[in-house]
Amino acid sequence: MAVQAELMPAGAPPRSARLGFVHRYRQSAFGTAGLVMLAIIVLSSLLAPLLTPYGPQTLSPVNLGHPFIPHHLLGTDSLGRDILADLLYGARVSLTVGLMSGLISAVVGVTVGAVAGYFGGWVDVILSEITNVFLMIPTFFLILIVVALFGAGLVHEMLVIGLTIWPANARLMRAQVLSLRERTFVDGERAIGKSGGAILLQHIIPNGIQPLVANTTLQIAGAIILDAGLSFIGLGAPNLMSWGQMIYQGTQEVTVGWWVGLFPGLALTLTVLAFYFVGDGLGVALNPRLAPDGRS
Repeated sequence: MAVQAELMPAGAPPRSARLGFVHRYRQSAFGTAGLVMLAIIVLSSLLAPLLTPYGPQTLSPVNLGHPFIPHHLLGTDSLGRDILADLLYGARVSLTVGLMSGLISAVVGVTVGAVAGYFGGWVDVILSEITNVFLMIPTFFLILIVVALFGAGLVHEMLVIGLTIWPANARLMRAQVLSLRERTFVDGERAIGKSGGAILLQHIIPNGIQPLVANTTLQIAGAIILDAGLSFIGLGAPNLMSWGQMIYQGTQEVTVGWWVGLFPGLALTLTVLAFYFVGDGLGVALNPRLAPDGRS
């Protein structure tokens, strides 16, 4: 019976547990605010064709139009491109890069950390050393070199960012596995003949993945910043509007059109803050001991 009780968390959470998660998440004011902000950003990007009649990089006869002029709510740049349209379509690129890079980081980090922590020995030594090598390399400069060598592109960018930010997730997963592999329910699974891979997938990873969820949310924010940085220096995805390109354009026109760089800068800041706030909420919701009211 004791073994069965410990195995329950690996399965689908009961309704009370789901309600407890929602309650704890709502205890974080930052988490709730971040979720609202993120929902607005995502919906705005998805509904871009309904919110503006212009496409990304569409040229109009109005050059450097001030905000709030007719037909251009946020104004235009020196080429006549509508700032609002470019913001909304640029959000799609930034969110795609951030989410896919975070997913890649989570998958690689969980795999490496779980295998290293569970099997230990020389497997742990080799994988830990590989992780340490990636931790010592400056991420942005490594991404810069790879993109410069193999070319800019959305897929390249997502792969490179995701495959360079995974070590933090790997170390978190390894620490979780080192603790969980000594639990009674794991010994019970070994006793009935389950393989190490099955135990990892069915019990250890589901029970230890909570810290990685919050950390991956923060990594998504970091990936969006990296994407903006690459686009700012001209190594972003070609032929796709991005906030980094818009901010660079704004620096070239700051004396004649302050709004060109201001609005994409604000959009980038708010999006990054939204993901950080959501990460804060998830950190509280997934760890009852961090809830402000102290209840699990």
